[in-house]
Amino acid sequence: MSLKFGTSGLRGLSVDLEGPASALYATAFARHLLAAGLARPGDEILIGRDFRASSPAISAIAIAALRKAGLAPRDCGALPTPALALLGLQSRAACLMVTGSHIPADRNGIKFYRPDGEIDKADEAAITAAAAAIRAEGTVFDAAKESAEDRHDAAVALYGERNRRLLPEGSLSGLRVGVYQHSTVARDLFVSVLAYYGADVVALGRSESFVPVDTEAVSAETVALLQQWALEHGLHAIVSADGDGDRPLVADETGTPIRGDLVGLIASRFLGASVVATPVTSNSGIEAAIGGRVLRTKVGSPYVIAAMNEAVAAGETAVAGFEANGGTLTATPFTVNGETLAPLPTRDSLMPILAVLALGAAEERPLSRIAAGLALPAAASDRLENVPVETSAALMAELRSGAGPLAAFLAPIGVPQKVSDIDGLRVTLEDAGVIHFRPSGNAPEMRCYVEAADEAAAARLLAAGLARIREWAMSR
Repeated sequence: MSLKFGTSGLRGLSVDLEGPASALYATAFARHLLAAGLARPGDEILIGRDFRASSPAISAIAIAALRKAGLAPRDCGALPTPALALLGLQSRAACLMVTGSHIPADRNGIKFYRPDGEIDKADEAAITAAAAAIRAEGTVFDAAKESAEDRHDAAVALYGERNRRLLPEGSLSGLRVGVYQHSTVARDLFVSVLAYYGADVVALGRSESFVPVDTEAVSAETVALLQQWALEHGLHAIVSADGDGDRPLVADETGTPIRGDLVGLIASRFLGASVVATPVTSNSGIEAAIGGRVLRTKVGSPYVIAAMNEAVAAGETAVAGFEANGGTLTATPFTVNGETLAPLPTRDSLMPILAVLALGAAEERPLSRIAAGLALPAAASDRLENVPVETSAALMAELRSGAGPLAAFLAPIGVPQKVSDIDGLRVTLEDAGVIHFRPSGNAPEMRCYVEAADEAAAARLLAAGLARIREWAMSR
């Protein structure tokens, strides 16, 4: 079976998840909640989903299994993950989100939330152990499907109201903003919130079939669409999100995507964060630009949340985090637009999007100039798809086996000077360029992140890095 926990929840092939496996893991989650004292029999649990073809069935199977396990499921329908998490936090209810986020349509997944927020790595281990115990018991699941009381409108209204308090009224007046709707569950909410702030909104590219948009590695085809729309409609910006609406995509007036870590940086400044947690894959210039303390982590929201929690435990009072994809998290309350913004310790896409657009409107400058003005090292990233997990593991083992194998692998690219092994392998080269190899935690892919003196050099370094991965994989 393909199912396993990655950087963000349980992931695998839809054909594996759409059946008894959904009931198994929903039951395992319920057992963990009850055993750990995080829920009592009869407590509510919220279920949401994205627009993938397999998500409604998986959601219905999970509802039946959770009810049988002694909890009271509430169906929140198709909605952004941060909206589901926000209602869960307010209601003190656990949540289960059926989504594969940005990965291809033949895959899906489940994200799990305790009543106090996202599960951590210890919870993942406990759920996995509970699933193994259920298998050992010989329990047979028939993948029964059930419905539940509807809570969709309440969840969407709560999330919408949160985002309608972030900016002064009319803050985006004068901006013409495209919303690339594709199949993200955030598509209608984006339109309504941007229009609320006075933006002239143009809805673009709505799709009834699932479109996997990776905001951290935007495809050339998607960039071409964005650039075409920006020119055709005279747009100041185009915004979007991934499938479950927790990773933002912001493109400038030319349709060129702004890197997610720059979006996260702008959002952190917007909040006035004094401590920011972000993965090692985020731009190395963040430390100098943030105006506060930066905590570097492994890739994945559980690690960012753990670092934020440590800062809060140490007495910090303005703690936020963001991932390299731009998804922004808050661990403490912040005062924004004269009001208190409650913590939302899960990736959010809409707040950082509003922060970027508000900055552009306030400074009356094109977003391309704002991004350039941050003066961070030029960076780029992409992925090589369909690389078996075993191949990725073998490559990383070879690169970690000593200075010789690493130097030999990088010989066509540059001379390694410094190596970091926080997550994957991040190598600083003799010319001060940076290249970072990391297997995806969600799919059979190898990711490559680079930094260089300028965009052209970054593009060359990225192409060379991907080529070396491809050559090595083909030689096995």
